[in-house]
Amino acid sequence: MDDSEGTVSKSVNETVNGSHQFTIKGYSLAKGMGPGKCIAGDIFTVGGYDWAVCFYPDGKNPEDTAMYVSVFIALASEGTDVRALFELTLVDQSGKGKHKVHSHFDRALESGPYALKYRGSMWGYKRFFRRTTLEASDYIKDDCIIMNCTVVVVRTRIEGLKQCSIHVPPSDMGQNLKALLESEIGCDLIFQFFGLVGDPNMDKVVVKDVEPSVFKAVLLFIYTDKLSDIQEITGPLTTCMSTNMMQHILSAADLYNLDRLKVLCEAKLSEELNADTVATTLALAEQYRCAQLKAVCLKFAATSANLGEEMQSEGFRHLEESCPTLLSELLKASASVEECSSLPSRKKRSGSSLYGMDLAAEAPMEEPKNPNERRVRR
Repeated sequence: MDDSEGTVSKSVNETVNGSHQFTIKGYSLAKGMGPGKCIAGDIFTVGGYDWAVCFYPDGKNPEDTAMYVSVFIALASEGTDVRALFELTLVDQSGKGKHKVHSHFDRALESGPYALKYRGSMWGYKRFFRRTTLEASDYIKDDCIIMNCTVVVVRTRIEGLKQCSIHVPPSDMGQNLKALLESEIGCDLIFQFFGLVGDPNMDKVVVKDVEPSVFKAVLLFIYTDKLSDIQEITGPLTTCMSTNMMQHILSAADLYNLDRLKVLCEAKLSEELNADTVATTLALAEQYRCAQLKAVCLKFAATSANLGEEMQSEGFRHLEESCPTLLSELLKASASVEECSSLPSRKKRSGSSLYGMDLAAEAPMEEPKNPNERRVRR
């Protein structure tokens, strides 16, 4: 038998989208503020980070001598290497639908998302629109400008970290008895109850604390020595619902001393671990003395990419209340992971607040050859 051990993990990149509309009334009164001075919109949140639209009536660069208006999207909360895609749309107020759109979405596969290094970092255009052209266009109506901003935050998470060394013993029943259960002919299984269970003359006994679907899964295991497909019993389920069902089956397996079923549940739960379920699964592993599952949960939860998201989950708060001793084990595991990590640490820099007229001090930026070339402030 091959006794080799290994681990498997999957990195999943996903996006969180959000939009914000910024209206500037009294545009003409904003002119003359001076280059580098902006009107900042209200803070809005996308992907767990705060953002703001910044409009510069006299441009961002003094050398442009107020010939252009500048528009940027700024990271308004603490963050390091926040990766995102952006789109800025100047709304055509004539009703013709000829909006002016600057989008990063169609270039995502070529250049990838932008990485904003710290609070105050910006993405946008110094020469967003020549001011004389803007003031003669349909983008201004009743001295009002409307801008739509879309932010797509890219998040990376580790999914399905599996401890592949959990060994499931082979079946020793010798034959499949599932047909006997499905036929419902005769009585081939006897449950023995200890103590007083209702009226001894009754031909039916209510089994408490076990859901019918869970009990059916237990019966199917007794007949087949296999863990059945949960969705064949319950119908379609989400990942979280499937995990919850498997946790209940593990509890029932412990109740009825079905050790092999218990190990099968451990293996399945280790495959379905994610940030939303790891805390409740860890508590369950501790409660029912599932050492292998507990080790997998601690390793998964201690990973820095997962720990922050897990601490915000309802399951983690339940873990704090029900199993406080596990928190110290989790912290030790997290410290061990950090100690072994070979990734270099990065010093976080801070930027100035978006509130007020003068935004964060910006790094020098090379002047674009193309007036409409996009710019990123690092």
